[in-house]
Amino acid sequence: MIYLLIGVHSILSIALVVLILLHSGKGGVSGIFGGGMSETFSGTSVIEKNLTRVTVGVATAFFITTGLLVFVPSLRP
Repeated sequence: MIYLLIGVHSILSIALVVLILLHSGKGGVSGIFGGGMSETFSGTSVIEKNLTRVTVGVATAFFITTGLLVFVPSLRP
């Protein structure tokens, strides 16, 4: 079980790095995928909003697996 948890944690860490690098200070992903044509009224594109949602989900899963990696081995006798 611990090896599966380590594997999932490793995949999540790589995914989190990639997702964070996709975020950009100005322009963001919308500059890569077709300019500012898909902007909404708030000024951020739908792609950037979805990227943020996915990043938050992966970060949450990463923190959960981190907690499990801390507490699961200590439960063994």
